[in-house]
Amino acid sequence: MNILNNDINGKIKSDDQTIPQGKRVFWQQGGGDGERDYIDICIKFEVILNGPGYAGPLNDETIQILHDDGISKIAIADRKRFAFIMKSGDIVALKIGLQKIYAVGIVVGDYQWSDLFGDVDGWSIQHVRRVKWLWVAPKDSEGQYLPKDFKANVLKQGTTLLLDNPKVLQWIDSLHLDFTKKYEVKDLPAVDSKKVQIEEIAEFLYAKGTSSNSIERLVSAIDDLQMIAKWYKSVDYVSEFETESYLIIPLLRALGWTPQKMAVEWKNVDIAIFNRLPREDQNLIAVVEAKRKGKSCLMAYSQAYNYAKDKENCNRLIVSDGLRYGIFVKHQKKYKLHAYMNITDFRERYEIYDCAGIKEAIWAMTPDWHYDA
Repeated sequence: MNILNNDINGKIKSDDQTIPQGKRVFWQQGGGDGERDYIDICIKFEVILNGPGYAGPLNDETIQILHDDGISKIAIADRKRFAFIMKSGDIVALKIGLQKIYAVGIVVGDYQWSDLFGDVDGWSIQHVRRVKWLWVAPKDSEGQYLPKDFKANVLKQGTTLLLDNPKVLQWIDSLHLDFTKKYEVKDLPAVDSKKVQIEEIAEFLYAKGTSSNSIERLVSAIDDLQMIAKWYKSVDYVSEFETESYLIIPLLRALGWTPQKMAVEWKNVDIAIFNRLPREDQNLIAVVEAKRKGKSCLMAYSQAYNYAKDKENCNRLIVSDGLRYGIFVKHQKKYKLHAYMNITDFRERYEIYDCAGIKEAIWAMTPDWHYDA
């Protein structure tokens, strides 16, 4: 693969990017978009990420797979810059959009591929570069980042691009960061690639006291939902109503919730779940916020929280696009991501979210669930 071409001026050309040889290079790297944000993951694990990475480490073979799958030449060029042009010692500004920077750091080591990041809120972004963050945006009292906001479009549209805007470079210089030291990063967690079998889910639920008849119905329903979900992966547009009707509600029914205790479009809640009748605020036990297929489900947490925050007995928030589910549970008046699951890819655990996988997710959506400290 001819990744680099030297021109007569002693510069390196990589597609539309021209990089001076022998000089430290500054990059801008996306950490999400208006819909999805994985800034916290990048900072916590000292990484920058790119994708799609489902085909495996970037090489001739996997590039051809991406091309055959319809990934554009521009997008493939972006991945080549990330894997083959960026180098250890380069400087990275982690950004979202065209105006905001959340962190600045130095690249440490070579390109890697890690399945640890195989499902980041639905994105397959296993292409990895390690970065020692030297400046990170502060947070406000609510734990939200306060990024450097240039109030103007000073950054470029794209994931991995050269950073050459004078205003941004001057601001980075004003931080007086030490780019001359040799930095190390902490090891990434081991990837638990263990796939969970449906029989394991059944055994887990049986141990929790679920009846064998209920488990049998659930296993049958999951088989059907997996087929529907896999088919939906090939469909460009699936409405939120379809997500609710054909994926989320059938799963909730299979888990034991009756129609009487599930209200659809109840007081601006997509699906309200009650532990008893009548359908009143004091009986609300869980809120389900649905997104259409392909949209971020975890970013829907704030919307679900706003519905539930003043409902004392609401102990679960469930966010889903029909394929993926995030279950937040309330403990000591605070909600925390308890489990995450992908109905087409059963996993034991998700290290990037420090939460359980499909077994605990399924259990946490049942009527019999209770919080175990």
